[in-house]
Amino acid sequence: MKNLDLAKTGYKKFSEGDIEGVLAMFHPNMEWHECKGFPFIEGDGVFTGPEAVKKNVFNMIPEYYDNFSIEIEELMECEDRVIMTGYYTGTWKDTGKEFKANVVHVWTVKNEKLSRFFQAVDTATIINPVKAKVM
Repeated sequence: MKNLDLAKTGYKKFSEGDIEGVLAMFHPNMEWHECKGFPFIEGDGVFTGPEAVKKNVFNMIPEYYDNFSIEIEELMECEDRVIMTGYYTGTWKDTGKEFKANVVHVWTVKNEKLSRFFQAVDTATIINPVKAKVM
């Protein structure tokens, strides 16, 4: 499977709620870099292995957001990397406010498995969408 197709499949599984299917696409030593601006992230936001990602990221999403989704604007491949630009959308449970925040994902593929994830996201828009719109 081409790297771009691998990433597309992962996003499709995530959108369908197939978290176990997403985790099965991860390399056993997956290195996941989550933005430290999310309130559920402790420490440096780096998690190693599919189970650590499930526990510290995927399991936390429904605790903090309603209707969380990823809107893909663009998906591109460059050697062993796949880059996604788009938006996180949903409702922040603490405020009940909807958000649409810019996001960039950079995936690294190794042996046909997703082996590294890095994200840059506008966490301020997610946590306080009303204030972010005024700025």
